[in-house]
Amino acid sequence: MRGRAWRAEIPVTVVASGGRVDIGPFNVEFIPVAHSIPESHALAIHTEIGTVLHTGDWKIDPTPIIGLPTDEKRLRELGDAGLLALIGDSTNAVRDGRSPSEAEVAKTITELVKAARGRVAVTTFASNVARLRAVADAAKLAEREVVVVGRAMERVVQVARETGYLDGVQNFRGADLYGHFPPDKVLALCTGSQGEQRAALARIANNDHPLVTLNKGDSVIFSSRTIPGNEKAVGAIINGLIDQGVEIITDRTHLVHVSGHPRRDELREMIAWTRPHLLIPVHGEALHLNEHARLARAAGVPRVLTCRNGDLVRLGPGEPAIIDKLPSGRLYKDGTILEDAKSRAVIERRRMAFAGCVFVAIAMTEKGEPGRGSRG
Repeated sequence: MRGRAWRAEIPVTVVASGGRVDIGPFNVEFIPVAHSIPESHALAIHTEIGTVLHTGDWKIDPTPIIGLPTDEKRLRELGDAGLLALIGDSTNAVRDGRSPSEAEVAKTITELVKAARGRVAVTTFASNVARLRAVADAAKLAEREVVVVGRAMERVVQVARETGYLDGVQNFRGADLYGHFPPDKVLALCTGSQGEQRAALARIANNDHPLVTLNKGDSVIFSSRTIPGNEKAVGAIINGLIDQGVEIITDRTHLVHVSGHPRRDELREMIAWTRPHLLIPVHGEALHLNEHARLARAAGVPRVLTCRNGDLVRLGPGEPAIIDKLPSGRLYKDGTILEDAKSRAVIERRRMAFAGCVFVAIAMTEKGEPGRGSRG
Protein backbone atom coordinates (compact mmCIF):
# COMPACT_ATOMS: atom_id res chain seq x y z
CA MET A 1 0.00 0.00 0.00
CA ARG A 2 1.35 3.41 -0.97
CA GLY A 3 2.45 5.51 2.01
CA ARG A 4 2.20 2.62 4.46
CA ALA A 5 4.75 -0.07 5.30
CA TRP A 6 3.52 -3.51 4.25
CA ARG A 7 3.77 -6.16 6.90
CA ALA A 8 2.92 -9.84 6.60
CA GLU A 9 0.56 -11.13 9.27
CA ILE A 10 2.40 -14.15 10.62
CA PRO A 11 0.57 -16.25 13.23
CA VAL A 12 2.57 -16.64 16.44
CA THR A 13 1.91 -19.46 18.92
CA VAL A 14 3.15 -18.73 22.44
CA VAL A 15 4.15 -21.84 24.39
CA ALA A 16 4.82 -21.65 28.13
CA SER A 17 8.02 -23.11 29.53
CA GLY A 18 7.33 -26.80 30.08
CA GLY A 19 4.31 -26.62 27.80
CA ARG A 20 3.42 -28.55 24.67
CA VAL A 21 2.15 -27.79 21.18
CA ASP A 22 0.90 -30.03 18.37
CA ILE A 23 2.63 -29.51 15.01
CA GLY A 24 1.21 -31.88 12.39
CA PRO A 25 1.73 -35.45 13.64
CA PHE A 26 4.20 -34.32 16.30
CA ASN A 27 3.63 -33.26 19.89
CA VAL A 28 6.48 -30.92 20.87
CA GLU A 29 7.36 -30.36 24.53
CA PHE A 30 9.49 -27.41 25.68
CA ILE A 31 11.89 -28.41 28.48
CA PRO A 32 13.84 -25.57 30.17
CA VAL A 33 17.63 -25.76 30.03
CA ALA A 34 20.32 -23.40 31.32
CA HIS A 35 22.19 -21.42 28.67
CA SER A 36 23.67 -17.96 28.15
CA ILE A 37 20.44 -16.71 26.52
CA PRO A 38 17.22 -16.48 28.59
CA GLU A 39 14.37 -18.93 27.97
CA SER A 40 16.43 -21.61 26.24
CA HIS A 41 14.62 -24.93 25.86
CA ALA A 42 15.29 -28.46 24.72
CA LEU A 43 12.56 -29.94 22.54
CA ALA A 44 11.09 -33.36 23.25
CA ILE A 45 9.37 -34.36 20.00
CA HIS A 46 6.83 -37.08 20.72
CA THR A 47 5.94 -39.33 17.74
CA GLU A 48 4.12 -42.59 17.14
CA ILE A 49 7.36 -44.59 17.09
CA GLY A 50 9.08 -42.86 20.01
CA THR A 51 10.39 -39.62 21.47
CA VAL A 52 13.28 -37.60 20.07
CA LEU A 53 15.06 -35.08 22.31
CA HIS A 54 16.84 -32.15 20.66
CA THR A 55 18.87 -30.45 23.38
CA GLY A 56 19.48 -27.15 21.58
CA ASP A 57 22.17 -25.10 23.36
CA TRP A 58 22.42 -26.09 27.01
CA LYS A 59 24.61 -26.67 30.05
CA ILE A 60 24.19 -27.79 33.66
CA ASP A 61 24.20 -24.67 35.83
CA PRO A 62 22.54 -24.85 39.26
CA THR A 63 22.92 -21.06 39.71
CA PRO A 64 22.24 -19.45 36.29
CA ILE A 65 21.35 -15.95 37.70
CA ILE A 66 18.56 -15.55 35.12
CA GLY A 67 16.15 -18.27 34.04
CA LEU A 68 15.60 -21.82 35.15
CA PRO A 69 18.28 -24.48 35.62
CA THR A 70 18.27 -27.50 33.31
CA ASP A 71 15.25 -29.66 34.22
CA GLU A 72 16.97 -32.85 35.36
CA LYS A 73 13.72 -34.35 36.69
CA ARG A 74 11.89 -34.15 33.36
CA LEU A 75 14.91 -35.39 31.41
CA ARG A 76 15.17 -38.41 33.70
CA GLU A 77 11.46 -39.08 33.14
CA LEU A 78 12.03 -39.15 29.38
CA GLY A 79 14.82 -41.67 29.92
CA ASP A 80 12.61 -43.83 32.14
CA ALA A 81 9.88 -43.82 29.47
CA GLY A 82 12.37 -44.80 26.77
CA LEU A 83 14.06 -42.28 24.49
CA LEU A 84 14.38 -43.13 20.82
CA ALA A 85 17.07 -40.55 19.99
CA LEU A 86 19.12 -37.79 21.58
CA ILE A 87 20.25 -35.03 19.21
CA GLY A 88 22.90 -33.29 21.30
CA ASP A 89 24.97 -30.10 21.46
CA SER A 90 28.63 -30.90 20.70
CA THR A 91 30.15 -27.41 20.96
CA ASN A 92 32.35 -28.21 23.98
CA ALA A 93 32.82 -31.95 23.39
CA VAL A 94 36.61 -31.49 23.33
CA ARG A 95 36.74 -29.86 26.78
CA ASP A 96 37.04 -31.94 29.94
CA GLY A 97 35.14 -31.33 33.18
CA ARG A 98 32.15 -29.02 33.60
CA SER A 99 31.36 -25.48 32.53
CA PRO A 100 31.51 -23.16 35.57
CA SER A 101 28.39 -21.31 36.70
CA GLU A 102 27.32 -17.79 35.80
CA ALA A 103 27.29 -17.07 39.55
CA GLU A 104 31.05 -17.69 39.71
CA VAL A 105 31.64 -15.24 36.88
CA ALA A 106 29.49 -12.64 38.63
CA LYS A 107 31.63 -12.99 41.75
CA THR A 108 34.87 -12.47 39.79
CA ILE A 109 33.53 -9.44 37.93
CA THR A 110 32.39 -7.88 41.21
CA GLU A 111 35.86 -8.28 42.72
CA LEU A 112 37.55 -6.77 39.66
CA VAL A 113 35.22 -3.78 39.42
CA LYS A 114 35.49 -3.01 43.14
CA ALA A 115 39.32 -3.16 42.94
CA ALA A 116 39.57 -0.88 39.90
CA ARG A 117 40.74 2.71 40.43
CA GLY A 118 40.14 4.22 37.01
CA ARG A 119 37.36 3.83 34.46
CA VAL A 120 36.10 0.32 33.72
CA ALA A 121 34.68 -0.94 30.44
CA VAL A 122 33.12 -4.38 30.09
CA THR A 123 32.37 -6.04 26.77
CA THR A 124 30.34 -9.22 26.37
CA PHE A 125 27.76 -10.84 24.09
CA ALA A 126 24.77 -8.49 24.18
CA SER A 127 22.40 -11.48 24.24
CA ASN A 128 23.81 -12.70 27.58
CA VAL A 129 21.34 -10.90 29.82
CA ALA A 130 22.53 -12.73 32.94
CA ARG A 131 26.02 -11.30 32.33
CA LEU A 132 24.58 -7.80 31.85
CA ARG A 133 22.81 -8.12 35.17
CA ALA A 134 25.97 -9.37 36.86
CA VAL A 135 27.91 -6.37 35.54
CA ALA A 136 25.18 -3.98 36.72
CA ASP A 137 25.20 -5.52 40.20
CA ALA A 138 29.00 -5.24 40.34
CA ALA A 139 28.80 -1.58 39.36
CA LYS A 140 26.22 -0.87 42.03
CA LEU A 141 28.36 -2.44 44.75
CA ALA A 142 31.31 -0.33 43.55
CA GLU A 143 29.12 2.81 43.46
CA ARG A 144 29.57 3.24 39.72
CA GLU A 145 27.06 4.39 37.11
CA VAL A 146 26.51 2.04 34.16
CA VAL A 147 26.76 3.69 30.74
CA VAL A 148 25.54 1.63 27.78
CA VAL A 149 27.65 2.12 24.63
CA GLY A 150 26.55 0.48 21.36
CA ARG A 151 23.23 0.00 19.61
CA ALA A 152 23.02 -3.78 20.01
CA MET A 153 23.57 -3.44 23.75
CA GLU A 154 20.96 -0.68 23.96
CA ARG A 155 18.37 -2.85 22.18
CA VAL A 156 18.96 -5.87 24.40
CA VAL A 157 18.81 -3.76 27.57
CA GLN A 158 15.50 -2.28 26.43
CA VAL A 159 13.97 -5.69 25.69
CA ALA A 160 15.34 -7.18 28.94
CA ARG A 161 13.69 -4.39 30.94
CA GLU A 162 10.39 -4.80 29.07
CA THR A 163 10.37 -8.54 29.81
CA GLY A 164 11.34 -8.17 33.47
CA TYR A 165 14.82 -9.68 33.33
CA LEU A 166 16.37 -6.49 34.69
CA ASP A 167 13.76 -5.82 37.38
CA GLY A 168 15.42 -4.22 40.40
CA VAL A 169 18.50 -3.20 38.41
CA GLN A 170 19.40 0.49 38.50
CA ASN A 171 18.70 2.65 35.46
CA PHE A 172 21.52 2.77 32.93
CA ARG A 173 22.87 5.99 31.43
CA GLY A 174 23.38 6.96 27.81
CA ALA A 175 26.82 7.34 26.28
CA ASP A 176 26.36 11.12 26.16
CA LEU A 177 26.72 11.21 29.97
CA TYR A 178 29.92 9.15 30.11
CA GLY A 179 32.23 12.14 30.39
CA HIS A 180 30.22 13.70 33.23
CA PHE A 181 31.24 11.05 35.78
CA PRO A 182 34.58 10.83 37.64
CA PRO A 183 36.80 7.92 36.47
CA ASP A 184 36.12 5.86 39.60
CA LYS A 185 32.33 6.34 39.33
CA VAL A 186 31.60 5.03 35.84
CA LEU A 187 31.42 1.66 34.09
CA ALA A 188 30.90 1.42 30.33
CA LEU A 189 29.02 -1.60 29.02
CA CYS A 190 30.23 -1.88 25.42
CA THR A 191 29.56 -3.82 22.24
CA GLY A 192 32.51 -5.23 20.30
CA SER A 193 33.58 -8.40 22.11
CA GLN A 194 34.17 -10.15 18.77
CA GLY A 195 36.16 -7.37 17.15
CA GLU A 196 33.30 -5.91 15.08
CA GLN A 197 34.83 -3.03 13.14
CA ARG A 198 32.19 -0.38 13.89
CA ALA A 199 31.23 -1.59 17.38
CA ALA A 200 31.82 0.66 20.38
CA LEU A 201 35.00 -0.96 21.69
CA ALA A 202 36.72 -0.95 18.29
CA ARG A 203 36.05 2.78 17.96
CA ILE A 204 37.33 3.39 21.49
CA ALA A 205 40.51 1.40 20.72
CA ASN A 206 41.02 3.51 17.59
CA ASN A 207 40.38 6.81 19.41
CA ASP A 208 37.44 7.19 17.06
CA HIS A 209 34.47 7.25 19.45
CA PRO A 210 32.86 10.69 19.79
CA LEU A 211 31.74 10.22 23.41
CA VAL A 212 33.82 7.54 25.13
CA THR A 213 37.57 7.42 25.69
CA LEU A 214 39.90 5.37 27.88
CA ASN A 215 43.25 6.38 29.32
CA LYS A 216 46.24 4.99 31.16
CA GLY A 217 45.10 3.28 34.36
CA ASP A 218 41.65 2.35 33.04
CA SER A 219 40.55 -1.28 32.63
CA VAL A 220 38.69 -3.29 30.00
CA ILE A 221 37.16 -6.65 30.90
CA PHE A 222 36.52 -9.01 27.99
CA SER A 223 33.70 -11.06 29.51
CA SER A 224 33.57 -13.28 26.46
CA ARG A 225 35.52 -15.85 24.48
CA THR A 226 36.73 -15.09 20.97
CA ILE A 227 34.79 -17.02 18.34
CA PRO A 228 37.16 -18.89 15.98
CA GLY A 229 37.86 -16.68 13.00
CA ASN A 230 37.64 -13.43 14.97
CA GLU A 231 41.07 -13.66 16.62
CA LYS A 232 42.75 -11.10 14.37
CA ALA A 233 40.03 -8.47 14.81
CA VAL A 234 39.86 -8.94 18.60
CA GLY A 235 43.66 -8.85 18.81
CA ALA A 236 43.73 -5.53 16.97
CA ILE A 237 41.35 -4.02 19.53
CA ILE A 238 43.36 -5.37 22.45
CA ASN A 239 46.59 -3.99 20.95
CA GLY A 240 45.00 -0.60 20.42
CA LEU A 241 43.82 -0.45 24.02
CA ILE A 242 47.21 -1.55 25.37
CA ASP A 243 48.86 1.22 23.36
CA GLN A 244 46.61 3.64 25.25
CA GLY A 245 47.85 2.27 28.59
CA VAL A 246 44.65 0.35 29.34
CA GLU A 247 44.77 -2.84 31.43
CA ILE A 248 43.19 -5.80 29.62
CA ILE A 249 41.46 -8.58 31.56
CA THR A 250 40.33 -11.76 29.76
CA ASP A 251 39.35 -15.32 30.65
CA ARG A 252 43.01 -16.26 30.12
CA THR A 253 43.82 -14.94 33.60
CA HIS A 254 40.46 -14.50 35.38
CA LEU A 255 37.10 -16.29 35.46
CA VAL A 256 35.27 -13.51 33.61
CA HIS A 257 33.49 -15.75 31.12
CA VAL A 258 31.90 -19.19 31.00
CA SER A 259 30.49 -21.01 28.03
CA GLY A 260 26.79 -21.71 27.66
CA HIS A 261 27.52 -25.20 26.35
CA PRO A 262 28.20 -28.53 28.13
CA ARG A 263 31.66 -29.98 28.61
CA ARG A 264 32.36 -33.71 28.60
CA ASP A 265 31.17 -34.52 32.13
CA GLU A 266 27.88 -32.75 31.43
CA LEU A 267 27.47 -34.67 28.17
CA ARG A 268 27.95 -37.92 30.09
CA GLU A 269 25.36 -36.80 32.63
CA MET A 270 22.77 -36.02 29.93
CA ILE A 271 23.33 -39.49 28.46
CA ALA A 272 22.95 -41.07 31.93
CA TRP A 273 19.70 -39.18 32.54
CA THR A 274 18.06 -39.93 29.20
CA ARG A 275 19.62 -43.31 28.20
CA PRO A 276 18.91 -42.88 24.46
CA HIS A 277 18.87 -45.79 21.99
CA LEU A 278 20.47 -43.50 19.41
CA LEU A 279 22.67 -40.39 19.73
CA ILE A 280 23.30 -37.91 16.92
CA PRO A 281 25.92 -35.22 17.64
CA VAL A 282 25.09 -31.74 16.28
CA HIS A 283 26.25 -28.12 16.81
CA GLY A 284 29.94 -28.22 16.04
CA GLU A 285 32.64 -28.86 13.48
CA ALA A 286 33.86 -32.32 12.45
CA LEU A 287 36.20 -32.53 15.46
CA HIS A 288 33.43 -31.74 17.97
CA LEU A 289 30.95 -34.15 16.38
CA ASN A 290 33.54 -36.93 16.31
CA GLU A 291 34.53 -36.41 19.96
CA HIS A 292 30.88 -36.38 21.07
CA ALA A 293 30.28 -39.60 19.13
CA ARG A 294 33.30 -41.30 20.76
CA LEU A 295 32.14 -40.17 24.20
CA ALA A 296 28.64 -41.55 23.56
CA ARG A 297 29.97 -44.95 22.48
CA ALA A 298 32.18 -45.11 25.56
CA ALA A 299 29.15 -44.25 27.71
CA GLY A 300 27.27 -47.26 26.33
CA VAL A 301 24.84 -45.67 23.87
CA PRO A 302 23.74 -48.58 21.61
CA ARG A 303 23.80 -46.61 18.34
CA VAL A 304 25.64 -43.44 17.37
CA LEU A 305 25.24 -41.77 14.00
CA THR A 306 27.26 -38.78 12.79
CA CYS A 307 25.87 -36.65 9.98
CA ARG A 308 26.50 -33.26 8.38
CA ASN A 309 24.42 -30.40 7.07
CA GLY A 310 22.03 -31.59 4.37
CA ASP A 311 21.98 -35.26 5.42
CA LEU A 312 18.48 -36.72 5.68
CA VAL A 313 18.46 -39.22 8.55
CA ARG A 314 15.97 -42.00 9.22
CA LEU A 315 15.64 -42.34 12.99
CA GLY A 316 13.19 -45.24 12.80
CA PRO A 317 11.53 -47.61 12.48
CA GLY A 318 14.37 -49.95 11.69
CA GLU A 319 18.08 -49.27 11.65
CA PRO A 320 18.95 -45.54 11.74
CA ALA A 321 20.75 -44.39 8.61
CA ILE A 322 21.49 -41.47 6.31
CA ILE A 323 19.07 -42.04 3.42
CA ASP A 324 19.42 -38.92 1.27
CA LYS A 325 21.28 -35.64 0.75
CA LEU A 326 19.28 -32.41 0.56
CA PRO A 327 20.34 -28.90 -0.51
CA SER A 328 21.58 -26.89 2.46
CA GLY A 329 23.37 -23.66 3.26
CA ARG A 330 22.64 -19.96 3.22
CA LEU A 331 20.15 -18.42 0.82
CA TYR A 332 20.19 -14.75 -0.18
CA LYS A 333 16.90 -12.97 -0.95
CA ASP A 334 16.87 -10.20 -3.55
CA GLY A 335 13.29 -9.03 -3.91
CA THR A 336 11.43 -12.17 -4.95
CA ILE A 337 14.58 -14.02 -6.06
CA LEU A 338 16.44 -16.54 -3.90
CA GLU A 339 20.12 -17.16 -4.62
CA ASP A 340 22.49 -19.65 -3.00
CA ALA A 341 25.93 -18.60 -1.74
CA LYS A 342 27.68 -19.90 -4.88
CA SER A 343 25.54 -18.06 -7.40
CA ARG A 344 27.26 -15.63 -9.75
CA ALA A 345 25.18 -12.69 -8.48
CA VAL A 346 26.26 -13.26 -4.88
CA ILE A 347 29.93 -13.70 -5.87
CA GLU A 348 29.87 -10.46 -7.87
CA ARG A 349 28.29 -8.54 -5.00
CA ARG A 350 30.92 -9.82 -2.59
CA ARG A 351 33.60 -8.70 -5.04
CA MET A 352 32.06 -5.22 -5.31
CA ALA A 353 31.71 -4.95 -1.52
CA PHE A 354 35.42 -5.74 -1.12
CA ALA A 355 36.93 -3.81 -4.04
CA GLY A 356 34.34 -1.06 -4.54
CA CYS A 357 32.73 -0.10 -7.83
CA VAL A 358 32.38 2.82 -10.25
CA PHE A 359 29.17 3.76 -12.10
CA VAL A 360 29.15 5.93 -15.23
CA ALA A 361 25.88 7.41 -16.52
CA ILE A 362 25.82 8.86 -20.06
CA ALA A 363 22.83 10.70 -21.47
CA MET A 364 22.68 10.38 -25.25
CA THR A 365 20.91 12.55 -27.81
CA GLU A 366 18.75 11.06 -30.53
CA LYS A 367 21.82 11.25 -32.80
CA GLY A 368 23.87 9.16 -30.39
CA GLU A 369 25.95 12.03 -29.12
CA PRO A 370 26.65 12.74 -25.40
CA GLY A 371 24.04 15.07 -23.93
CA ARG A 372 24.27 17.68 -21.22
CA GLY A 373 23.29 15.27 -18.40
CA SER A 374 26.28 12.99 -18.83
CA ARG A 375 28.41 12.46 -15.76
CA GLY A 376 30.93 10.01 -14.40
